Amino acid sequence: MIRNFNQERLLQILVAPKISEKATYIADKNEQVIFVVAPDATKPEIKAAVELLFKVEVKSVQVANQKGKTRRVGRNTGRRSDVRKAFVCLKPGQEINFAEGGVL
Repeated sequence: MIRNFNQERLLQILVAPKISEKATYIADKNEQVIFVVAPDATKPEIKAAVELLFKVEVKSVQVANQKGKTRRVGRNTGRRSDVRKAFVCLKPGQEINFAEGGVL
């Protein structure tokens, strides 16, 4: 499936892994890994990018768009940017360990 996409585009799809308490809980319970991805990334592109970079097999991809919050500091208002997150479900026996030095 990787051969159908532009290699340079796939290398720009994944922005960063989302490492938090909730992400660790999801990884242990559902065998999923969470990534922050490009705003225009599609599910097939995300799947191909993860398979290319980490040499694992992906079972499914779910995507969530998180809207940025409005924040105030004194009388100045600002807005955090919107974030697109991908929940990548790996096939049984596959895992990505960021602590041991992943590709990202």
